[in-house]
Amino acid sequence: MKKLRWQLIIIFLTGLVVGILLLSEQPEPASVFVPEPVQGGIYTEGMVGMLQRLNPVLDFYNPVDRDINRLIYSSLIQFDSAGNPQPDLAAAWGYAKDGTIYNFELYPNIKWHDGQPLTAQDVVFTVDLLRNGDPVVPADIQAFWNEIEVVALSDTTLQFRLPEPFAPFLDYLTFGVLPNHLLAGKTMADLIDDPFNLQPVGSGPYQFDRLLVENGEISGVVLNMNSAYYRQPAYIEQIVVRFYPDAPSALDAYRAGEVQGISEVTADILPDVLAEPNLALYSGNTPDLMLVFLNLNNPEAAFLQEKEVRQALMSGINRQLIVDKIMGSQGVLVDAPLMPNTWAYSDALPPREYEPDTATLLLKEAGYTITGEENVVRQKQGTPLSIDLIFPDEDPYYAIAEQIQKDWLAIGVETNLTPLGYEELVGDRLENRNYEAALVKLSLRGSADPDPYPFWDQAQATGGQNYSQWDNRLASEYLEAARITPDLQERKRLYHNFQVLFQEEVPSIPLFYPVASSAVDYKVQGVQIGTLFERSDRYNLINEWFLVANPASRRAATPVAE
Repeated sequence: MKKLRWQLIIIFLTGLVVGILLLSEQPEPASVFVPEPVQGGIYTEGMVGMLQRLNPVLDFYNPVDRDINRLIYSSLIQFDSAGNPQPDLAAAWGYAKDGTIYNFELYPNIKWHDGQPLTAQDVVFTVDLLRNGDPVVPADIQAFWNEIEVVALSDTTLQFRLPEPFAPFLDYLTFGVLPNHLLAGKTMADLIDDPFNLQPVGSGPYQFDRLLVENGEISGVVLNMNSAYYRQPAYIEQIVVRFYPDAPSALDAYRAGEVQGISEVTADILPDVLAEPNLALYSGNTPDLMLVFLNLNNPEAAFLQEKEVRQALMSGINRQLIVDKIMGSQGVLVDAPLMPNTWAYSDALPPREYEPDTATLLLKEAGYTITGEENVVRQKQGTPLSIDLIFPDEDPYYAIAEQIQKDWLAIGVETNLTPLGYEELVGDRLENRNYEAALVKLSLRGSADPDPYPFWDQAQATGGQNYSQWDNRLASEYLEAARITPDLQERKRLYHNFQVLFQEEVPSIPLFYPVASSAVDYKVQGVQIGTLFERSDRYNLINEWFLVANPASRRAATPVAE
């Protein structure tokens, strides 16, 4: 027993020494340098397009105006990159249980750039302009606001009363609010040519300083940081926007040292931008779904009513090749008509891959076979599997349609391509349901709410935008319920169920969401860009961009076990 005790003591002491030696060999916690942003600096951006009016109720048709207005004006709410509503002027809001009344509480002590207080009455005034905005406000926006009652309950509270529950309502509250004290009594007709449009007063993070004019034309805008901003003031002290006719001109301006950023990186300059050593590319999904509508109620293409055929057509398209080869990798594949990386899109569903063998098997099981050694088109009861595909008569639709034609022929499906002008494609073919398959871009720009109802609900199959004429009662119930419940988690559940059905039934073939990009010099730090419901969303976090920082502060990093 004594011998064993001494052995145990020796083992213990040996382990203790080894442990001390190991601890002494541990590296010291690594230090990282974290810049501390401070206010200062001038950021100059090359913006593609030309300025018209710096007035948020007049900017529906000019992206340049909307971009700059995003910096000058505030809205009740904004949406983050996942499509979640976030406070802007409104510090908080709530809704009645039946979803027909919304109450909003504004941040206290909000000031216009001229120092006057911003109140709920300014919001009411702006809504009145939107109601009577012919011809500069889209008709659907005017019609919407003519159904809504808006009441200022106090200087900082207001109430919206809806005729019926409508869950996407918050999506309509991103309009820039105008100052009633400067524009009261003016109609929309008065505002179109009002001097205010070139000398704006807003309440946003930046305030108007002056226009830049060259050869009698507006060549740029100078904005100064709003030091009295009611939220976190911006770090960059001044933003200068210079206008260029196209993206290559903006890139030339960057190379010449005239600008530090480019608002829009188009496909023709993308390789050059990527080759610039000091220029960072920032990309985000856009709400422009590229898809192939399938007409499920066309007797000339009765085979589209068979689910197995639709599944085969989708599995038979090499969508990744289209994105990589034709779109320059500027696209994100999806299997349902909802934006990826948003709260409504379900990542839990298995993706539908490019599987031509699976597509071939599905067609065989559906009774479509190849007869004869020289025939490459499948037939069923003597009828060839042939489909007419219409598409817009412009790029990149030609190249995409030709790739689809090639892929479908590989699985035994003949495709006849017909390019059409936009008016004929939409006004004649889609609206009259006079087509078999249509390659189109479904644009929902400016809308952060997913709401797929208009394109896939039964009620929209006749006279609406359900161009596929998908007649699925259960899917429609999900969409209809999601449209009237303001509870985001319940809507998420309903949209998940909708996506399960859509992916199984394949009423049409979603291809991808395109990606839009801008570029900013590496000297500008803190830049973050997510989903772009519209181009100006790249400024969502403009308050966090910075050019000037205190000497980097050393901070110990947490060791990572390997």
